[in-house]
Amino acid sequence: MSMISKSKKAFLSAPAPLGYVPGLGRGATGFTTRSDIGPARDASDISDERHPKPPRKRGDDDDEEEEEDLNDTNYDEFSGYGGSLFSKGPYDKDDEEADAAYDEIDKRMDDRRRDRREKRFKEEIEKYRQERPKIQQQFSDLRRELASVSEDAWRSIPEVGDIRNKKQRNPRTEKFTPVPDSVLSKGLSNSGSVNTLDRRQQQLGGFQTPYPGSLTGFNTPSSSELDLIRIGQARSTLVGVKLDQVSDSVEGQTVVDPKGYLTDLQSSTSFANADIGDIKKARLLLNSVITTNPNHGPGWIASARLEEVTGRMQKARNIITKGCETCPKSEDVWLEAIRLQPKETSLSIVSQAIRNMPNSVKLWIKAAELEEETISKKRVFRKALEQIPNSVRLWKEAVELEDPEDARIMLSRAVECCPHSVDLWLALARLENYDNARRVLNKARESIPTDRQIWITAAKLEEANNNIAMVDKIIERAIASLKANMVEINRDHWILDAEEAERSGSIYTCQAIIKNVIGVGIEEEDLKDTWMEDAESCIAHNAYACARAIYAHSLTVFPNKKGIWLRAAYLEKNHGTKESLEELLQKAVAHCPKAEVLWLMGAKSKWLSGDIQSARQILALAFQANPNSEEIWLAAVKLESENNEDERARILLQKARSTAPTARVFMKSANLEWCLKNLDGALMLLKEGIEHYPTFAKFYMMTGQIYEQIGNIDKARESYSDGVKKCPKSVSLWLLSSGLELTKGEVTKARSMLERGRSRNPKCPELWLQAIRVENEHGNKPMGKSLMAKALQENPDSGILWAEAIFMETRPVRRTKSLDAMKRCEHDAHVLVAVARLFWSESKVTKAREWFHRAVKIDPDNGDAWAYLYKLELQYGTEALQQSVSKKCVTAEPHHGEYWCKISKRKENWRKKTDELLPLVAATLLAVV
Repeated sequence: MSMISKSKKAFLSAPAPLGYVPGLGRGATGFTTRSDIGPARDASDISDERHPKPPRKRGDDDDEEEEEDLNDTNYDEFSGYGGSLFSKGPYDKDDEEADAAYDEIDKRMDDRRRDRREKRFKEEIEKYRQERPKIQQQFSDLRRELASVSEDAWRSIPEVGDIRNKKQRNPRTEKFTPVPDSVLSKGLSNSGSVNTLDRRQQQLGGFQTPYPGSLTGFNTPSSSELDLIRIGQARSTLVGVKLDQVSDSVEGQTVVDPKGYLTDLQSSTSFANADIGDIKKARLLLNSVITTNPNHGPGWIASARLEEVTGRMQKARNIITKGCETCPKSEDVWLEAIRLQPKETSLSIVSQAIRNMPNSVKLWIKAAELEEETISKKRVFRKALEQIPNSVRLWKEAVELEDPEDARIMLSRAVECCPHSVDLWLALARLENYDNARRVLNKARESIPTDRQIWITAAKLEEANNNIAMVDKIIERAIASLKANMVEINRDHWILDAEEAERSGSIYTCQAIIKNVIGVGIEEEDLKDTWMEDAESCIAHNAYACARAIYAHSLTVFPNKKGIWLRAAYLEKNHGTKESLEELLQKAVAHCPKAEVLWLMGAKSKWLSGDIQSARQILALAFQANPNSEEIWLAAVKLESENNEDERARILLQKARSTAPTARVFMKSANLEWCLKNLDGALMLLKEGIEHYPTFAKFYMMTGQIYEQIGNIDKARESYSDGVKKCPKSVSLWLLSSGLELTKGEVTKARSMLERGRSRNPKCPELWLQAIRVENEHGNKPMGKSLMAKALQENPDSGILWAEAIFMETRPVRRTKSLDAMKRCEHDAHVLVAVARLFWSESKVTKAREWFHRAVKIDPDNGDAWAYLYKLELQYGTEALQQSVSKKCVTAEPHHGEYWCKISKRKENWRKKTDELLPLVAATLLAVV
């Protein structure tokens, strides 16, 4: 019973649905007879409309509607069965326009989302590659180490063989089985000859051949077999001779010259069947060309070159000789004939060519090239010039072979024959003296009034003879004359001529060109920007005189533009002299008295040259022009304090606090008192500064550091705590606060401070770095690595984090880590310094020096990079290299760097200059880790 109940269907016990008629599915419906009229079912029966109609057959009428396909494959989420809701209606023009509009909207929406979609896809790909790197990336470090494998190590690697071959994987000892004597005797009998007759042959009488299958009788080889044997012997002999020619035996090894062998292979010409077929077709085609049109020179040349390519040199010479006879006026045919003929016959060919074409310049030049002696070359060119006196190329070739005096005479004749050649006129002017050169250039201007090079050469000539006043006039006349002769003045070409004049030493000519053409063709509103771009371009081309001239002309048009004065000042500072810089700055402050930086540059220039009194005078004038300028006040204070004038500095700071009370003035005042060991006065000034400027972070830093110095840790902690409350974005305050806790052994508090700092300053690599170092220094290296991973995930482009991550790895992994760092931070000085230290640790001094130089070039303000480079030179370099590094460091004046700031900001080092700080910082560095 249980089995029956399990197989019973659930719907059998359910009530019948509404309208159910038993047997309806089997056709049990009412029917009509001939005697009945009307329906055969009761009025209460359900209509057939509630049941689906039978499927339409192929023979139904075409005007009936097609039945819907209720298959699941025909179902759409939005349109239902059978396509769109309106698919059965007519598709008119309005529907087409609506569909086009919707398609355009979909396309525009897709374009708007494209950037986000591509960015999201890129991020997902990068994240996936970080989690699942390619096999190629996993083995990249091993592949790079293959470069260091020696040749002996390569040779010592055993052959693996085919792993699929069991015989190679499991070699067995070879077995040798001796050959039985019966086999040897049989082979001897088959290959030898028999000179006796057996008993049966003797009975038969005579030398009759036995019946087939007999093993007796004469086994003499046939004539064909003898021929094959001889051919084989001769072939082996020939192969042996060839091998002896190309090889020799050294201790049983065959030695072949690979270079010579490859050269022979390249020189040998081999043609496949297809090539030979093509050559035959080409030969037939070219033969048709020279037959149908024998006066066509290129046909003869092509036919000869085809034979040359196929190796039939004599055939090529015969063809081109026939071409010369057929086309005696074709210059190219004669030149090809000269090229194909050997040297001993080419002279006769070229003489014959010149007799047929005496006005061909190329043939005369070819004739001169075939001559070996200079006298013969001169003779050929002179004959050529008699025949073709108006050829500029022949005159140039002939003049190059002459000495200066004969060249001058020839050029005098050349300019008469070729008056429109600028090069000949200029060459003659260079060989003449001053007066004759002026006459030559005047004649050249009359003959060629549209060329600017003649005018520029005239200006250079006047400058070379110290006639400076005429240089500018000549360039002005040149531009006026060229404009009168309808010549376009292209300023770019003229600026290039000015740069060329500077390179040749004609500075005044260069300046005159710039002055007269710099404003040609430029709109008034674009003058300043265009001129600054031209000046930068000239500086990039090392044309400093051109850039100086552009700045000078710009300042005459825009005398009150501070930016132009600054650019000109920096040009003089980097590529000029001290006198030119000071002269320029005097003019600059006269036109721009409110430009503080110009005053400060002038005062610093005087200070560095040792003229302290002049620097004070400049700053005094700057005070008059800018009475409440913070920068000028602080510059005056620095000047006095650096020169041990402490009282004057105090008085200046007191005046500054009364006239221009800024946060920096209070900070510099407290710093001066701190350096002079007046800690109470410094604390008072800091307290006053906090009252005026409560959000200035350096007040809290200095207060805390002073309290640390005197040993009042509670006050220091209180100062730092107040600072992080008022200035939560100050990273240095968080670092000082955590450092204070570390000095007292409160590691947990230090961690807490750093975590709070990171929450207030997200994505701050300095706070992450300090937290990592706290864990590493206290023996929790796994936690440090975990923090480093999080830090790099949050700051993937931080150079200081990558530099620290490199040296957190073991030695074999550091190089791989450095490559990852270079991919992320290729132009970061911290990463470059870390890579240089890696090379240093491997004793690769040249590479380490190169990478340190790259670091200081990218970031010259990084004092740590300079210190590492200086330490490297102290260990491996010469004294000259050490002095060079020190000099460049003084020029760069670095102010940043972890170790640099620790040394430079110590109060005992506050008066020391850059060259004194550099060795102190280098002494504290660890070169190799």
